[in-house]
Amino acid sequence: MSAFFALLAGAFSLLCLYLYLKHNYWKRNGIPTVKGCVPLVGHMLPVITKRMNFSEFIRLVHEEHKDHSMVGIYKGTRPVLIVRDPNLVKIVLESNFSNFQENGRKIVAEADPLLSKDPLFTYGETWSTGRKRLAYAFSNVRLKTLFPVVSGVCKKFEDFLNERLKTSNKYEVDLKSLFLRFTSEVVTNGGLGIEGYCFEDNVGVFHNLAGNMFAKSLGTIIMFHYPDINRLLKFSFLQKSIDRFFRNVVCELLKIRRNDSTPRNDFLQLMIDFEKSGGMIDEEGITAHAVSLYIDGTETSSVTLNFICHNLAANLEVQEKLRKEVRSTIEEHGGLTFEALKDMTYMNQVISESQRLHSAVGYLQKMCTEEFELQGSDGLTYRIKPGTEVDISIFGLHTDPKYWVNPDVFDPERFKDERKQTIEKMTFLPFSEGPRLCAGRKVALLQMKACLATLMNNYKLELSPRTQLPLKMSPHYFMSEPVGGNWVYISKL
Repeated sequence: MSAFFALLAGAFSLLCLYLYLKHNYWKRNGIPTVKGCVPLVGHMLPVITKRMNFSEFIRLVHEEHKDHSMVGIYKGTRPVLIVRDPNLVKIVLESNFSNFQENGRKIVAEADPLLSKDPLFTYGETWSTGRKRLAYAFSNVRLKTLFPVVSGVCKKFEDFLNERLKTSNKYEVDLKSLFLRFTSEVVTNGGLGIEGYCFEDNVGVFHNLAGNMFAKSLGTIIMFHYPDINRLLKFSFLQKSIDRFFRNVVCELLKIRRNDSTPRNDFLQLMIDFEKSGGMIDEEGITAHAVSLYIDGTETSSVTLNFICHNLAANLEVQEKLRKEVRSTIEEHGGLTFEALKDMTYMNQVISESQRLHSAVGYLQKMCTEEFELQGSDGLTYRIKPGTEVDISIFGLHTDPKYWVNPDVFDPERFKDERKQTIEKMTFLPFSEGPRLCAGRKVALLQMKACLATLMNNYKLELSPRTQLPLKMSPHYFMSEPVGGNWVYISKL
């Protein structure tokens, strides 16, 4: 028995030594470390217990270490570097991209075969080829071709709201649900060339998919923050039911299109043409494109619209100024046209300022792929090794008083042409930056601007008392979502 206890004590001592060495990595390398490290869990306890999401956690780290260019945390026993200095952000995202070309969020290809082809999770030649395809798919010429589809969805959106306002002067609605109808219909109509029925009372299945994907679970925490563990457990981000759904939809659409010579201009046809250029149609590849389009095209845009309209409802003078621009521009162009949207410059300011205050995604994760020495403006130096994760707080940079005057105030005038030039580089990252800048940003802005123009031209937004102020981000959601929802009253002008 005494030998057993001695063995147990020895094993415990070795574990303590192992944890001591692991959790002193940043101290040994001269990098400040966040307080509150827990053995085995590291700094992730608030995230794991869902007291806050990781975006809020990393924002606090950014705010509490304002005198340091970089700071270390531990995800479990794995050291992760958080860079705060815009110059370091530029190195990681842009100037030394080849040293940090991989995203930190990892998935297991066997568990997520469709998502493994998404440009977010691909690297090297595969990523480069996919990126070029997306650049062509979202070119200005292609966007102009897509606009009539977006315009048609705006008409459905208007009909939906008018129907609700037949029985009441004001329609109270949670903005997230409302805008998921809009973005889901745009993707199904313009992406897949089919009806999504997202504005029906009994909504089509496409409307409900996105929310199911982005709810935070232990599985998603492990996937995005503990990749070594997930290589063993093989959690999937895309639920099996959603995987099957998209495979069935694409299979049926391909059957129809093989026997239909009608010319089509949707994204699906473009992907079919890309696959044909390789000599054959890869059904799984096309399905993967469809999944990526749906995920990237619905959720981030609906979340962004959610916060834009919250800010407009909370700042009626800004709403009225935007309405004047929308109406005068529509009148000047003889309707809501592609060119009219391009001329709505104040709308660009409103969107940018809302993205600054409430970005859809609160942080970026990168992975070092080639050894490099990082030197901060405060004199901190660290020679980063391949396999080390680097995190950047979008929330933190967007509201840092060092770079923004009155950062908590919603002020679209910050993004006027003359003032925009004074914004420090790499402190505004709504679509990331560098070679991995969001490829779909143009189509996202197109559908958001069309939706906002429709609203401002015809309706007024007012905050509902059901909205919990100040907004607090939910710990149960991977992307930005306010606790209790974002409720407004919509009334006809």
